[in-house]
Amino acid sequence: MGVIWGIPYLFIKIAVSELSPASLVFLRTAIGAGLLLPIAFARKDLGPLLAHWKWIVAYTFVEVAAPWFFLSDAERRISSSLSGLLIALVPSIGAILAWATGADDRVDLRRVAGLGLGFLGVAALVGLDVGAGDLGAVGEVALVALGYALGALIIGRKLSGLPLFGVVASSLALTMIVYAPLGFAQLPRALPSPQVVVAVTVLGVICTALAFLVFFPLVAEVGAARATVITYVNPAVALALGVAFLGEPLTIGIVLGFVLIVLGSVLATRRTAPSKSSVALTRSPDLL
Repeated sequence: MGVIWGIPYLFIKIAVSELSPASLVFLRTAIGAGLLLPIAFARKDLGPLLAHWKWIVAYTFVEVAAPWFFLSDAERRISSSLSGLLIALVPSIGAILAWATGADDRVDLRRVAGLGLGFLGVAALVGLDVGAGDLGAVGEVALVALGYALGALIIGRKLSGLPLFGVVASSLALTMIVYAPLGFAQLPRALPSPQVVVAVTVLGVICTALAFLVFFPLVAEVGAARATVITYVNPAVALALGVAFLGEPLTIGIVLGFVLIVLGSVLATRRTAPSKSSVALTRSPDLL
C-alpha cells in the first residue's frame, strides 16, 4: 500500500502533460468504478448506502471529486515529489480536526511539538523550493490534504457502520458522473501518447481499484490505526520516483521538509500508551 499510494503523483504528473485535470479525473474514476462497482453489487454493499446518501455525497466531494481535481491541477505547476510531501500532512491535519471536534482531547506537549514540526517542514518546502507563482498550486495541495482528513473523519463519524467497499465504489461512480460532461468534452482529439495512456491505466487500475481491494483487507487484519503507517511511506516513494524518472531536483528544502513533515506526523498522531490499570480493566474476562 505504501508503494501503491506513493506512485499516483508520478503518473498524475505524466498524465496532465496531455490531459486536462477534469478529463483525468473522469477517466480515472471511470476505470475504478467500472472495476469496483460489479464487485460491490455482487457483495450487496450498495443497498445499505441509500439511507445515508447525504453523507455519501459529502464524503465523495471531500475525498475524491475535489481533491483529485485540485491535485491534478496543482501538478501542472509543481513537482510530483513536492505534492507527495505536502500530502503527508494528512495525519497532522486529522489530529487537529479530531481535537477541534472533541474526538480526541489529549493534547500533550509531544503532539503539539509534532504539529509544529510538520508545519515547519511545509514552511521549509515553501520557503526554499516554491516560487511565488507556485503558491496557488501549493494551496490546492493543502486543500487536498484537508479533504482527505475530512474524508477520514466522515468515515469514522457517519459511515463507519456501512460497507466501506460500497462507499468507495459509489463515490467513484458519483465522481465519474459529475465529471463526465466536462471531462469528455476536454479529451484530446488525437489519442494521447503511450506514456499518458499507461499513466491513466495505472492510476485507474492499480492506484484506485487494486488499492482499495488491498487496503480494506489490510485494515481488517491489522486495524485502522496500524494501517496508517503507509502514510509515512508514501512521500518517500513519491520523492524517489520523481527524482529517478522525472529528473525532479533533490534539494535541501525537499530533504529537510520530508524529515520534518514525516517526523511531525508521527509525533502528532502517536497514541499514548495506556496505563497498566486501564489495560487491566479492558482485558477480556478469560485473561483476568
